[in-house]
Amino acid sequence: MIGGFVQRNIHGFTEDELDAIEAVLEHWDVDLADWLSGRRPIPPDSDTPMLRRMVAECGRTGTGVPPGAER
Repeated sequence: MIGGFVQRNIHGFTEDELDAIEAVLEHWDVDLADWLSGRRPIPPDSDTPMLRRMVAECGRTGTGVPPGAER
């Protein structure tokens, strides 16, 4: 999910947004997976605009499904 988000958006990221992505990637993978999938809410001490943006985009139907795998 994260790789797809970055790939779709990296061309338009500012330096500050690239820094924000790096900060998001400092979290444990299991936490990111839970937050991005909606299994658990983002805790207040980890909540950032970039992480909320990722949650919004990654929560769309079909996100993370490889091209051609849709049925």
